[in-house]
Amino acid sequence: MTLVRDLAFGRSGDKGDTANVGLLAKDEAAWQRLRRGLTPELVRAHLGGIVRGEIEIFEMPRIQALNVVLHNALGGGASRTLRFDQTGKAFATILLGIELPGGTAVGDEGADGPGEAPSIPRGGAESER
Repeated sequence: MTLVRDLAFGRSGDKGDTANVGLLAKDEAAWQRLRRGLTPELVRAHLGGIVRGEIEIFEMPRIQALNVVLHNALGGGASRTLRFDQTGKAFATILLGIELPGGTAVGDEGADGPGEAPSIPRGGAESER
């Protein structure tokens, strides 16, 4: 089992009703595993109904990082919500707990192999690929 926290450091924040999570890979192998394994669908499944809008993941290959943008995720934004984490600071910690499919360690892609890496930027769950 590989968790996102095994591969990356995370930090999150907000702008209005959108939460933004930066995931910075720990090394090249972690970057490759992270960019192949973390999808908007997997993020949505992990978050349940917390995020009501689109989930987009953008690759930043020069710094080996992913920018995960969670739209309509903060109950209207910091000044309008009664949520405990009204500015989305906990989203990085939550995403670091996602279990990536396939493989048991960094660089182990499981039975399906590494597959083809997605192009940049990757679309959200509702966009076409």
